[in-house]
Amino acid sequence: MEIKHYYNLAKNTLLPICRSITGKGTVKTLKIIKKEFPNLKIKHIATGKKVFDWKIPMEWEINDAYILDKNNKKIIDFKKNNLHLVGYSCPVSQKIKLNDLLKKIYTVPQLPKAIPYHHSYYKKKWGFCTTDEHKQKILKNYKKNDFFKVVINSKLKKGRLSYGELVVKGKSSQEILISTYICHPSMANNELSGPIVSMSLIKYFQKKKNLKTLRFIFIPETIGSIAYISKNLKKLKQNVIGGFLLSCIGDERRHSCMLTKYGNSQSDKALIETYKVKNIKYKTYPFLLRGSDERQFNSPGVDIPVTSIFRSSYNGYKEYHTSLDDFKLVTIKGIKGGFEIAKTAIKILQKKIIPNSRYLCEPMLSKRKLHEGKITGFYNRKDINNTLNLLHFLQYSDGNNTLEDISKYIKLKYSLTLQIYKILKKNSLIY
Repeated sequence: MEIKHYYNLAKNTLLPICRSITGKGTVKTLKIIKKEFPNLKIKHIATGKKVFDWKIPMEWEINDAYILDKNNKKIIDFKKNNLHLVGYSCPVSQKIKLNDLLKKIYTVPQLPKAIPYHHSYYKKKWGFCTTDEHKQKILKNYKKNDFFKVVINSKLKKGRLSYGELVVKGKSSQEILISTYICHPSMANNELSGPIVSMSLIKYFQKKKNLKTLRFIFIPETIGSIAYISKNLKKLKQNVIGGFLLSCIGDERRHSCMLTKYGNSQSDKALIETYKVKNIKYKTYPFLLRGSDERQFNSPGVDIPVTSIFRSSYNGYKEYHTSLDDFKLVTIKGIKGGFEIAKTAIKILQKKIIPNSRYLCEPMLSKRKLHEGKITGFYNRKDINNTLNLLHFLQYSDGNNTLEDISKYIKLKYSLTLQIYKILKKNSLIY
Protein backbone atom coordinates (compact mmCIF):
# COMPACT_ATOMS: atom_id res chain seq x y z
CA MET A 1 0.00 0.00 0.00
CA GLU A 2 2.83 2.41 0.94
CA ILE A 3 4.67 1.74 -2.33
CA LYS A 4 1.62 2.73 -4.37
CA HIS A 5 1.19 5.87 -2.27
CA TYR A 6 4.81 6.99 -2.76
CA TYR A 7 4.64 6.07 -6.44
CA ASN A 8 1.60 8.32 -6.92
CA LEU A 9 3.20 11.07 -4.83
CA ALA A 10 6.23 11.04 -7.12
CA LYS A 11 4.18 10.80 -10.31
CA ASN A 12 1.68 13.52 -9.50
CA THR A 13 3.55 15.89 -7.19
CA LEU A 14 7.32 15.46 -7.43
CA LEU A 15 7.75 14.91 -11.17
CA PRO A 16 6.88 18.46 -12.34
CA ILE A 17 9.24 20.17 -9.88
CA CYS A 18 12.29 21.81 -11.44
CA ARG A 19 15.10 20.40 -9.31
CA SER A 20 18.81 21.07 -9.50
CA ILE A 21 21.81 20.69 -7.22
CA THR A 22 20.63 23.81 -5.35
CA GLY A 23 17.55 25.97 -5.26
CA LYS A 24 13.87 26.10 -4.47
CA GLY A 25 12.95 22.91 -6.35
CA THR A 26 15.24 20.76 -4.23
CA VAL A 27 14.00 22.35 -0.99
CA LYS A 28 10.38 21.93 -2.10
CA THR A 29 11.03 18.25 -2.81
CA LEU A 30 12.59 17.73 0.63
CA LYS A 31 9.65 19.47 2.34
CA ILE A 32 7.20 17.17 0.57
CA ILE A 33 9.17 14.14 1.77
CA LYS A 34 9.27 15.64 5.27
CA LYS A 35 5.47 15.81 5.29
CA GLU A 36 5.54 12.02 4.90
CA PHE A 37 8.29 11.60 7.49
CA PRO A 38 8.39 14.41 10.07
CA ASN A 39 11.65 13.01 11.48
CA LEU A 40 13.47 13.92 8.26
CA LYS A 41 15.99 16.66 9.01
CA ILE A 42 16.59 19.18 6.21
CA LYS A 43 20.12 20.53 6.42
CA HIS A 44 21.99 23.21 4.49
CA ILE A 45 25.57 24.05 3.49
CA ALA A 46 26.37 27.61 2.45
CA THR A 47 27.58 28.72 -0.97
CA GLY A 48 31.37 28.96 -1.10
CA LYS A 49 31.96 26.38 1.62
CA LYS A 50 35.01 24.28 0.74
CA VAL A 51 34.29 20.55 0.70
CA PHE A 52 37.49 18.65 -0.06
CA ASP A 53 38.61 19.80 -3.54
CA TRP A 54 35.24 21.41 -4.34
CA LYS A 55 33.22 24.43 -3.29
CA ILE A 56 29.47 24.66 -2.84
CA PRO A 57 28.32 26.52 -5.97
CA MET A 58 26.11 29.56 -6.25
CA GLU A 59 22.42 28.83 -5.79
CA TRP A 60 20.45 28.80 -9.04
CA GLU A 61 17.03 30.41 -9.16
CA ILE A 62 14.92 30.07 -12.32
CA ASN A 63 11.62 31.89 -12.89
CA ASP A 64 11.01 31.67 -16.61
CA ALA A 65 12.70 31.00 -19.95
CA TYR A 66 11.50 31.06 -23.54
CA ILE A 67 12.36 31.82 -27.17
CA LEU A 68 10.16 34.17 -29.22
CA ASP A 69 10.07 34.25 -33.00
CA LYS A 70 9.62 37.44 -35.10
CA ASN A 71 5.85 37.24 -34.52
CA ASN A 72 6.30 37.04 -30.71
CA LYS A 73 5.26 33.40 -30.74
CA LYS A 74 6.98 31.17 -28.18
CA ILE A 75 8.74 28.36 -30.01
CA ILE A 76 10.31 26.88 -26.86
CA ASP A 77 8.82 27.44 -23.41
CA PHE A 78 10.44 26.33 -20.14
CA LYS A 79 7.06 26.44 -18.38
CA LYS A 80 5.70 23.68 -20.62
CA ASN A 81 8.54 21.31 -19.65
CA ASN A 82 11.45 22.26 -17.43
CA LEU A 83 13.74 19.99 -19.46
CA HIS A 84 13.49 22.63 -22.20
CA LEU A 85 16.11 24.72 -20.37
CA VAL A 86 19.74 23.74 -19.79
CA GLY A 87 20.08 23.51 -16.02
CA TYR A 88 21.95 26.38 -14.37
CA SER A 89 21.58 28.58 -17.47
CA CYS A 90 22.75 32.11 -16.76
CA PRO A 91 20.37 35.05 -17.28
CA VAL A 92 19.89 36.15 -20.90
CA SER A 93 17.82 38.75 -22.75
CA GLN A 94 18.97 39.20 -26.32
CA LYS A 95 18.13 38.93 -30.00
CA ILE A 96 19.88 36.25 -32.00
CA LYS A 97 19.87 34.98 -35.58
CA LEU A 98 18.62 31.50 -36.43
CA ASN A 99 22.04 29.98 -37.17
CA ASP A 100 23.42 31.16 -33.84
CA LEU A 101 20.29 30.07 -32.02
CA LEU A 102 20.47 26.53 -33.40
CA LYS A 103 23.90 26.13 -31.79
CA LYS A 104 22.19 26.70 -28.44
CA ILE A 105 19.39 24.16 -28.97
CA TYR A 106 20.21 20.57 -27.97
CA THR A 107 18.42 17.45 -29.22
CA VAL A 108 18.89 13.67 -29.44
CA PRO A 109 18.70 12.84 -33.17
CA GLN A 110 18.47 9.10 -32.53
CA LEU A 111 15.43 9.74 -30.29
CA PRO A 112 13.51 12.33 -32.34
CA LYS A 113 10.58 12.57 -29.89
CA ALA A 114 12.75 13.01 -26.76
CA ILE A 115 13.74 16.23 -25.00
CA PRO A 116 17.26 15.71 -23.61
CA TYR A 117 18.42 16.80 -20.16
CA HIS A 118 21.49 19.05 -20.12
CA HIS A 119 23.06 21.11 -17.37
CA SER A 120 26.05 23.36 -16.79
CA TYR A 121 26.63 23.58 -13.06
CA TYR A 122 30.20 24.87 -13.01
CA LYS A 123 30.59 26.69 -16.32
CA LYS A 124 28.69 29.86 -17.13
CA LYS A 125 26.57 29.16 -20.21
CA TRP A 126 22.99 28.90 -21.40
CA GLY A 127 20.95 26.78 -23.74
CA PHE A 128 17.64 25.15 -24.56
CA CYS A 129 16.58 21.57 -25.27
CA THR A 130 13.81 20.24 -27.46
CA THR A 131 12.89 17.22 -29.56
CA ASP A 132 14.76 16.71 -32.78
CA GLU A 133 11.40 16.71 -34.60
CA HIS A 134 10.74 20.20 -33.25
CA LYS A 135 14.21 21.44 -34.18
CA GLN A 136 13.69 20.24 -37.76
CA LYS A 137 10.42 22.19 -37.92
CA ILE A 138 12.25 25.33 -36.77
CA LEU A 139 14.77 24.80 -39.55
CA LYS A 140 11.98 24.36 -42.06
CA ASN A 141 9.75 27.25 -40.95
CA TYR A 142 12.31 30.03 -40.52
CA LYS A 143 15.03 31.67 -42.58
CA LYS A 144 18.66 31.88 -41.51
CA ASN A 145 18.49 35.67 -41.17
CA ASP A 146 15.36 35.63 -38.99
CA PHE A 147 15.86 37.05 -35.52
CA PHE A 148 14.62 35.47 -32.30
CA LYS A 149 14.38 36.88 -28.81
CA VAL A 150 15.88 34.74 -26.06
CA VAL A 151 14.77 35.34 -22.47
CA ILE A 152 16.11 33.44 -19.47
CA ASN A 153 14.92 34.93 -16.20
CA SER A 154 17.38 33.23 -13.87
CA LYS A 155 19.70 34.25 -11.07
CA LEU A 156 22.93 32.86 -9.65
CA LYS A 157 23.25 34.07 -6.08
CA LYS A 158 24.82 33.30 -2.76
CA GLY A 159 22.66 30.69 -1.10
CA ARG A 160 23.00 27.10 0.02
CA LEU A 161 22.90 23.45 -0.90
CA SER A 162 20.18 21.42 0.85
CA TYR A 163 19.82 17.74 1.69
CA GLY A 164 17.67 15.48 3.86
CA GLU A 165 18.67 12.92 6.47
CA LEU A 166 16.59 10.45 8.47
CA VAL A 167 17.81 7.89 10.99
CA VAL A 168 15.91 4.73 11.91
CA LYS A 169 17.47 3.64 15.20
CA GLY A 170 18.52 0.04 15.68
CA LYS A 171 19.83 -2.05 18.55
CA SER A 172 23.42 -1.47 17.44
CA SER A 173 25.27 1.77 16.76
CA GLN A 174 26.56 0.15 13.59
CA GLU A 175 24.85 1.68 10.59
CA ILE A 176 23.68 0.82 7.11
CA LEU A 177 23.66 3.86 4.81
CA ILE A 178 20.95 4.18 2.14
CA SER A 179 21.59 7.01 -0.30
CA THR A 180 19.54 8.42 -3.16
CA TYR A 181 19.57 11.74 -4.98
CA ILE A 182 17.11 14.58 -5.60
CA CYS A 183 18.62 16.90 -8.18
CA HIS A 184 17.20 15.96 -11.60
CA PRO A 185 14.08 17.61 -13.04
CA SER A 186 11.14 15.72 -14.53
CA MET A 187 12.62 12.25 -14.88
CA ALA A 188 11.14 9.15 -13.31
CA ASN A 189 13.70 6.35 -13.30
CA ASN A 190 16.93 8.30 -13.09
CA GLU A 191 15.54 10.64 -10.47
CA LEU A 192 12.40 9.59 -8.62
CA SER A 193 12.61 5.79 -8.48
CA GLY A 194 15.34 6.00 -5.83
CA PRO A 195 13.37 8.33 -3.51
CA ILE A 196 10.22 6.20 -3.99
CA VAL A 197 12.07 3.06 -2.89
CA SER A 198 13.84 4.92 -0.07
CA MET A 199 10.54 6.22 1.31
CA SER A 200 9.04 2.73 1.08
CA LEU A 201 12.05 1.31 2.95
CA ILE A 202 11.76 3.95 5.68
CA LYS A 203 8.09 3.10 6.17
CA TYR A 204 8.87 -0.62 6.29
CA PHE A 205 11.82 -0.52 8.70
CA GLN A 206 10.24 2.06 11.01
CA LYS A 207 7.78 -0.69 11.93
CA LYS A 208 10.52 -3.25 12.68
CA LYS A 209 12.90 -3.91 15.54
CA ASN A 210 16.17 -3.33 13.73
CA LEU A 211 19.46 -4.93 14.73
CA LYS A 212 21.42 -2.11 13.13
CA THR A 213 20.73 1.59 12.67
CA LEU A 214 19.61 2.71 9.20
CA ARG A 215 20.65 6.13 7.91
CA PHE A 216 18.75 7.44 4.88
CA ILE A 217 19.99 10.46 2.94
CA PHE A 218 18.38 12.40 0.09
CA ILE A 219 21.12 14.46 -1.54
CA PRO A 220 22.03 16.25 -4.76
CA GLU A 221 24.25 13.96 -6.82
CA THR A 222 28.06 14.39 -6.73
CA ILE A 223 28.42 17.75 -4.95
CA GLY A 224 25.80 16.63 -2.40
CA SER A 225 27.59 13.40 -1.54
CA ILE A 226 30.98 15.17 -1.45
CA ALA A 227 29.55 17.79 0.90
CA TYR A 228 27.82 15.19 3.06
CA ILE A 229 30.98 13.08 3.37
CA SER A 230 33.07 16.17 4.14
CA LYS A 231 30.72 17.06 6.98
CA ASN A 232 30.26 13.53 8.37
CA LEU A 233 33.35 11.50 7.43
CA LYS A 234 34.50 10.61 10.94
CA LYS A 235 31.04 9.43 11.97
CA LEU A 236 30.56 7.48 8.73
CA LYS A 237 33.90 5.70 9.00
CA GLN A 238 33.24 4.82 12.63
CA ASN A 239 29.70 3.50 12.23
CA VAL A 240 28.85 2.47 8.65
CA ILE A 241 29.45 -1.22 7.92
CA GLY A 242 27.85 -1.10 4.47
CA GLY A 243 25.41 0.78 2.35
CA PHE A 244 23.33 0.95 -0.80
CA LEU A 245 22.87 3.60 -3.46
CA LEU A 246 19.41 3.51 -5.05
CA SER A 247 19.13 4.83 -8.59
CA CYS A 248 17.27 3.82 -11.79
CA ILE A 249 15.51 1.15 -9.77
CA GLY A 250 11.92 1.47 -11.00
CA ASP A 251 11.64 -0.09 -14.46
CA GLU A 252 10.78 -3.72 -15.23
CA ARG A 253 13.99 -4.57 -17.04
CA ARG A 254 16.79 -6.77 -15.83
CA HIS A 255 18.02 -6.38 -12.27
CA SER A 256 21.55 -5.05 -12.11
CA CYS A 257 24.08 -3.62 -9.70
CA MET A 258 27.53 -2.14 -9.28
CA LEU A 259 29.64 -3.58 -6.49
CA THR A 260 32.23 -1.60 -4.56
CA LYS A 261 35.60 -1.15 -6.24
CA TYR A 262 37.07 -4.45 -4.96
CA GLY A 263 33.75 -6.29 -5.07
CA ASN A 264 34.17 -7.88 -1.65
CA SER A 265 32.41 -5.61 0.84
CA GLN A 266 29.71 -6.89 3.15
CA SER A 267 27.09 -4.86 1.26
CA ASP A 268 28.28 -6.53 -1.97
CA LYS A 269 27.93 -9.95 -0.38
CA ALA A 270 24.49 -9.16 1.06
CA LEU A 271 23.22 -8.02 -2.35
CA ILE A 272 24.59 -11.06 -4.18
CA GLU A 273 23.08 -13.30 -1.51
CA THR A 274 19.75 -11.51 -2.07
CA TYR A 275 19.75 -12.27 -5.80
CA LYS A 276 20.55 -15.92 -5.07
CA VAL A 277 17.91 -16.27 -2.36
CA LYS A 278 15.29 -14.79 -4.68
CA ASN A 279 16.58 -16.79 -7.66
CA ILE A 280 16.93 -13.62 -9.74
CA LYS A 281 19.25 -13.32 -12.72
CA TYR A 282 21.20 -10.10 -12.53
CA LYS A 283 23.92 -8.16 -14.30
CA THR A 284 26.95 -6.70 -12.55
CA TYR A 285 28.45 -3.53 -14.00
CA PRO A 286 32.20 -3.02 -13.41
CA PHE A 287 33.24 -0.25 -11.06
CA LEU A 288 35.18 1.30 -13.94
CA LEU A 289 31.78 2.29 -15.41
CA ARG A 290 30.77 4.16 -12.23
CA GLY A 291 28.85 7.36 -12.72
CA SER A 292 26.88 8.14 -9.57
CA ASP A 293 27.66 8.65 -5.90
CA GLU A 294 29.36 5.28 -5.51
CA ARG A 295 32.34 7.27 -6.87
CA GLN A 296 32.44 9.43 -3.76
CA PHE A 297 31.66 6.89 -1.03
CA ASN A 298 34.28 4.44 -2.33
CA SER A 299 36.97 7.09 -2.88
CA PRO A 300 40.43 6.59 -1.30
CA GLY A 301 40.47 7.83 2.27
CA VAL A 302 36.68 7.73 2.41
CA ASP A 303 36.23 4.00 1.76
CA ILE A 304 32.58 3.78 2.81
CA PRO A 305 31.44 0.49 1.21
CA VAL A 306 28.36 1.57 -0.75
CA THR A 307 26.94 -0.82 -3.35
CA SER A 308 24.68 0.45 -6.15
CA ILE A 309 21.34 -1.24 -6.88
CA PHE A 310 19.68 -0.64 -10.27
CA ARG A 311 17.18 -2.14 -12.62
CA SER A 312 18.56 -0.45 -15.75
CA SER A 313 21.91 1.17 -15.07
CA TYR A 314 22.28 4.89 -15.62
CA ASN A 315 23.55 5.48 -19.15
CA GLY A 316 22.45 1.92 -19.86
CA TYR A 317 18.95 2.55 -21.22
CA LYS A 318 17.85 4.61 -24.19
CA GLU A 319 15.48 6.87 -22.24
CA TYR A 320 18.23 7.98 -19.83
CA HIS A 321 18.43 11.76 -19.32
CA THR A 322 15.48 12.47 -21.60
CA SER A 323 11.78 13.23 -21.34
CA LEU A 324 11.12 9.58 -22.26
CA ASP A 325 12.25 8.63 -18.75
CA ASP A 326 8.69 8.87 -17.48
CA PHE A 327 6.10 6.93 -15.50
CA LYS A 328 5.37 4.70 -18.46
CA LEU A 329 8.89 3.38 -18.01
CA VAL A 330 8.69 3.36 -14.21
CA THR A 331 5.88 1.13 -12.99
CA ILE A 332 4.56 0.02 -9.62
CA LYS A 333 5.64 -3.53 -10.50
CA GLY A 334 9.15 -2.29 -11.29
CA ILE A 335 9.34 -0.28 -8.06
CA LYS A 336 8.15 -3.28 -6.03
CA GLY A 337 10.87 -5.40 -7.60
CA GLY A 338 13.54 -2.86 -6.71
CA PHE A 339 12.12 -2.44 -3.22
CA GLU A 340 12.20 -6.19 -2.54
CA ILE A 341 15.85 -6.42 -3.54
CA ALA A 342 16.89 -3.44 -1.41
CA LYS A 343 14.78 -4.54 1.57
CA THR A 344 16.16 -8.09 1.54
CA ALA A 345 19.77 -6.93 1.14
CA ILE A 346 19.34 -4.60 4.13
CA LYS A 347 17.79 -7.40 6.21
CA ILE A 348 20.64 -9.77 5.34
CA LEU A 349 23.25 -7.15 6.18
CA GLN A 350 21.49 -6.37 9.46
CA LYS A 351 21.94 -9.97 10.60
CA LYS A 352 25.68 -10.03 9.95
CA ILE A 353 27.90 -9.70 13.01
CA ILE A 354 30.73 -7.41 11.88
CA PRO A 355 33.07 -6.62 14.79
CA ASN A 356 34.95 -3.34 14.91
CA SER A 357 37.77 -2.62 17.33
CA ARG A 358 37.32 0.33 19.65
CA TYR A 359 41.06 0.99 19.91
CA LEU A 360 43.91 1.89 17.62
CA CYS A 361 46.82 -0.54 17.91
CA GLU A 362 46.75 -3.58 20.15
CA PRO A 363 44.76 -3.04 23.38
CA MET A 364 46.23 -3.97 26.75
CA LEU A 365 44.61 -7.28 27.74
CA SER A 366 46.31 -7.79 31.09
CA LYS A 367 44.61 -4.83 32.76
CA ARG A 368 41.32 -6.44 31.76
CA LYS A 369 42.48 -9.79 33.17
CA LEU A 370 42.32 -11.32 29.69
CA HIS A 371 45.97 -12.28 29.47
CA GLU A 372 47.43 -15.80 29.75
CA GLY A 373 46.06 -17.97 32.51
CA LYS A 374 42.87 -15.94 32.91
CA ILE A 375 40.59 -17.47 30.29
CA THR A 376 39.96 -21.10 29.43
CA GLY A 377 37.85 -23.26 27.19
CA PHE A 378 39.21 -22.47 23.74
CA TYR A 379 39.63 -25.90 22.24
CA ASN A 380 41.90 -27.00 25.11
CA ARG A 381 44.77 -24.84 23.89
CA LYS A 382 47.45 -23.41 26.16
CA ASP A 383 46.68 -20.14 27.88
CA ILE A 384 49.16 -18.20 25.71
CA ASN A 385 47.29 -19.44 22.64
CA ASN A 386 44.03 -18.30 24.20
CA THR A 387 45.51 -14.80 24.44
CA LEU A 388 46.73 -15.01 20.88
CA ASN A 389 43.27 -16.06 19.77
CA LEU A 390 41.89 -12.84 21.25
CA LEU A 391 44.57 -10.81 19.55
CA HIS A 392 44.07 -12.64 16.26
CA PHE A 393 40.37 -11.86 16.44
CA LEU A 394 41.07 -8.18 17.15
CA GLN A 395 43.43 -7.96 14.16
CA TYR A 396 40.55 -8.79 11.85
CA SER A 397 37.99 -6.64 13.69
CA ASP A 398 38.27 -3.75 11.27
CA GLY A 399 34.60 -3.40 10.36
CA ASN A 400 35.05 -5.29 7.10
CA ASN A 401 34.74 -8.90 8.26
CA THR A 402 31.85 -10.98 9.59
CA LEU A 403 32.30 -13.60 12.31
CA GLU A 404 32.32 -16.20 9.54
CA ASP A 405 35.18 -14.39 7.82
CA ILE A 406 37.18 -14.00 11.01
CA SER A 407 36.66 -17.68 11.85
CA LYS A 408 38.33 -18.61 8.55
CA TYR A 409 41.17 -16.11 8.92
CA ILE A 410 42.15 -17.19 12.45
CA LYS A 411 41.45 -20.88 11.73
CA LEU A 412 39.05 -21.53 14.57
CA LYS A 413 35.64 -23.14 14.55
CA TYR A 414 32.78 -20.69 14.35
CA SER A 415 31.51 -21.69 17.81
CA LEU A 416 34.86 -20.75 19.38
CA THR A 417 35.06 -17.54 17.36
CA LEU A 418 31.63 -16.65 18.70
CA GLN A 419 32.87 -17.20 22.27
CA ILE A 420 35.77 -14.83 21.66
CA TYR A 421 33.39 -12.27 20.22
CA LYS A 422 31.24 -12.38 23.36
CA ILE A 423 34.25 -11.99 25.66
CA LEU A 424 35.64 -9.02 23.71
CA LYS A 425 32.20 -7.41 23.48
CA LYS A 426 31.67 -7.85 27.23
CA ASN A 427 34.98 -6.09 27.87
CA SER A 428 34.08 -3.23 25.45
CA LEU A 429 37.00 -3.97 23.15
CA ILE A 430 34.78 -4.21 20.07
CA TYR A 431 31.41 -2.92 18.99
